[in-house]
Amino acid sequence: MKLNKLIIGMTMALGIVASAAAQTTMKISISTSQNSHQGVAIDTFAKEVEKRTGGRYKVQTFYSGALGGERESIEAVQLGTQELAFSSTGPVPNFVPETKILDVPFLFRDKAHARAVLDGPIGQDLLGKFDAKGFKALAWGENGFRHMTNSKRDVKGPEDLKGLKMRTMENPVHIAAYKGFGIITTPMAFPEVFTALQQGTVDGQENPLSVIIASKFDQVQKHLSLTGHVYSPCIWVMNKAVFDKLSAADKQAFLDAAKEGTKANRARVDEDDAKGVADLRAKGMTVIDNIDKSKFVTALAPVNAEFEKQFGKANIEKIRNYK
Repeated sequence: MKLNKLIIGMTMALGIVASAAAQTTMKISISTSQNSHQGVAIDTFAKEVEKRTGGRYKVQTFYSGALGGERESIEAVQLGTQELAFSSTGPVPNFVPETKILDVPFLFRDKAHARAVLDGPIGQDLLGKFDAKGFKALAWGENGFRHMTNSKRDVKGPEDLKGLKMRTMENPVHIAAYKGFGIITTPMAFPEVFTALQQGTVDGQENPLSVIIASKFDQVQKHLSLTGHVYSPCIWVMNKAVFDKLSAADKQAFLDAAKEGTKANRARVDEDDAKGVADLRAKGMTVIDNIDKSKFVTALAPVNAEFEKQFGKANIEKIRNYK
């Protein structure tokens, strides 16, 4: 009897060791805080992966640029030193140039239009462009419409932007557009932005309300203008070799987990957009919300002509007119 118990005990112990050994841990990172639209995304994703793979895969979550800025994280995924990242598309054109077109200013009418484009054939076709660069793009997420903040003055029209020193993403389309407004552009990784604003290295920055709130930019910026000049998607990227090694069922689990993460992510962006202005006003920011966007569009006419040459007018129109 004792021997039987011993054998059963040993078998159970070996079973526990085997199941522990069978669990594969992967890392995913974001540049914003856990309490943000991106934090909600990766927390949901991690929970869904574990649930959908019966605990065989565990995703460790890292926040606030703990593993580096967005560009470094995407690079790490490409190299295979990190399995996953959830990032705004800011630095993505440096890796997958075809995504540049999404950064054209005033391309999308509203969030519903942007989401329809990304979830439809145009967005799905772009996801396929990542494969050749060492990534598996699992799904599109959302950063939101970008707005301008600065410490110097109210920005009511494009002329108010001239001479402002603004942090920009490491993104060639953004940089070209902002130079068109007369902004002195300063490309910088996101984890450095708060300190640069605090020390006056730059006058301002531009980001969606979700990022402005989560990053507490109200502490170092006085003026906010709801310019909504660029829609900023997010992207779920996974190292291609790691994805390819998964079974068909596990591949589907990761794809479905990313979709669930996106749902939570977009819901949080909607929530932040709905309450963000009142929240930031209460914290002492001056908010200009009656912006005449047509003036900004007109100011960018020469830059837009360049974009049409670069991307093809038909390709831009296809996105603009997507129903």
